[in-house]
Amino acid sequence: MGEQYLLEMKGITKSFPGVRALDNVNLQLRAGEVHALLGENGAGKSTLIKVLGGIYHAEAGEIYIDGQKVDIDGVVSSRNAGVSIVHQELVLVPYMTVAENIFLGREMGSKFNIKRGQMTEEAQKLLDAYEMNIDADTLVEKLTIAQRQMVEIVKAISFNSKILVMDEPTSSISDKEVGFLFDTMRTLTKKGVGIIYISHKMSELEEICDRVTVMRDGESVGTRVVKETSKDDLIALMVGRELTNYYTRDFQKPGDEILKCEHIADGKMVKDASFELHKGEIVGFAGLVGAGRSETMKAVFGLTPSMKGQVWVEGQQVHIKSPTDALKYGIALVPESRKEEGLYLVQDVKFNSTIEILDQFIKHFRVDYGKEEEITQKYIDMMATKTPSQQQVIGNLSGGNQQKVMIGRWLATDPKILILDEPTRGVDVGAKAEIYAIMNELVKKGMSIIMISSEMPEIINMSDRVYVMNDGRVTGCLNHEDVTQEKIMQLAAK
Repeated sequence: MGEQYLLEMKGITKSFPGVRALDNVNLQLRAGEVHALLGENGAGKSTLIKVLGGIYHAEAGEIYIDGQKVDIDGVVSSRNAGVSIVHQELVLVPYMTVAENIFLGREMGSKFNIKRGQMTEEAQKLLDAYEMNIDADTLVEKLTIAQRQMVEIVKAISFNSKILVMDEPTSSISDKEVGFLFDTMRTLTKKGVGIIYISHKMSELEEICDRVTVMRDGESVGTRVVKETSKDDLIALMVGRELTNYYTRDFQKPGDEILKCEHIADGKMVKDASFELHKGEIVGFAGLVGAGRSETMKAVFGLTPSMKGQVWVEGQQVHIKSPTDALKYGIALVPESRKEEGLYLVQDVKFNSTIEILDQFIKHFRVDYGKEEEITQKYIDMMATKTPSQQQVIGNLSGGNQQKVMIGRWLATDPKILILDEPTRGVDVGAKAEIYAIMNELVKKGMSIIMISSEMPEIINMSDRVYVMNDGRVTGCLNHEDVTQEKIMQLAAK
C-alpha cells in the first residue's frame, strides 16, 4: 500500500465539443499541505477544479477522499465530501453583513424567525479562530477586496471543509494583504486542511507552497517539491520548452518627447500627476492598489469628464475630452479589466479586432469584408494569437489569447502612444513572454508605451523609466539603471 492522501484524483478525463480539456489527469493532495496547480491558460486547471467542485462531470477517472472513493455529481455532493472552492470572482452579497454572507442559504432559526444574533456570534467565533481581524456584523461593501477574500475563505471553512481550492487569490490585492492571506493559509494547514493553490505568480510558490503539479494541454506533466525545483524547470514543464529570454528588452536611446502631462487631477482619486514620455521608450507606472495609476491614464485618455491639468502631444498643447479625441492624437488605451471594459465576449475574434477601425473597411454603407479579414489576420499573426478561426467567439479563448486580441485591436488604430494597463494580468508565462517580445518590437519601431503593472519584475525588467504613485500623486521617477524593488516600495509608501 502506498501513502494515503487526503485527496486523490486519478485518470480524470473531460471533453467538450471539439476539444479534450482533460486527458488522464492525476493529482494528489496531502493533509496540511499547500499544493500549487500550475500551467498556462487553457492547460486545464480550471476544468479540473470544476470537476472536483461538481460543476462538470468527468467521463472517466476516479476521485478518492481520505482513501474512500466518492462520486461527485453536483456542487452539493462536492461540498458534502469536504471540498470548498474560493473562486477568482468573489460572489459575496455587498449589502448584507459578513455573518449573513457566511450563513447565506443555511440561516439559523426558521424562515419566519432568523436568529441573527446567534449567526453573528458563530461567524465571529470562526473569524477569531482563524485570526481574521473582521467584525461579523460589518456590511461586506465596507470591506477591502482582501478582507472579502478572507470572508470567502471563512465561509468555505464553515462547511467543515478538509479541502480548500483557491483560484488566483492574490490577483487583485496588495503585497501587504498577500501577507495576511498567507498567514491565514498557514493557520489552516496547521489544522490539517489541504489547500490546492492556483496562481500565475512564480514568486508565491516558494513562499507558501510545498509541492506543485504542472499541467500542459489538458495533461498532468509532473509533480515536484517546490524547494527542490528551480523556476526555470517549472517554466520548461509548463511551456514544453525552455524560455531562454523571458523578458525581451533592447534598451536604446529614447527620442524626442512625445507626451507631456502636468498636474493631472480627476476630482476623485488623482490629485496631482505630472510625467513625460519619449519616442521609443517604455515608461512603467508602479504603486500599491488604489494609488490612482489607472485613473490617471483614464483621465489622459478622455474618460474622465472633470479632468484638470495640461497635456502636450509632440510639443502641441491638446484638449482631450473623449477617447475619440485621444485616438485623433494617436493615443490608445488597453484597459485593465478586459472582460468588463474591453471585450465583447459573445462576439467573434474578427468583431473584437476591428471594432475601433470600422472606417477602414466600411465606405458609403458598403463593407469590404476582404479588407476586414485581412486586418484581423494581420494582428492575429503579429500577436501570435491561438484561435481556430476569426469566427471563434472570443469568450471561448484563453485569457492570454483574449489579451492578445485586445492589444491587437488598439494597435490597429495605428497609435503613436500605447497605454497598457496590467497587460499580463491573469496571463500564463508563455503568453507573457510573447507580449514582452511584442512590446520590445513596437518600441524599436518608434512607438512609445506606458505600462501600468503591479508585478515588480515586469516593471523593473521592461521599463526605461518608472514613475511611482501613491495616493493620487506621482512621488518619484527612477531610471532603468537605478530601479530596485526597495526604491519603488519607498516611493510607493511615501
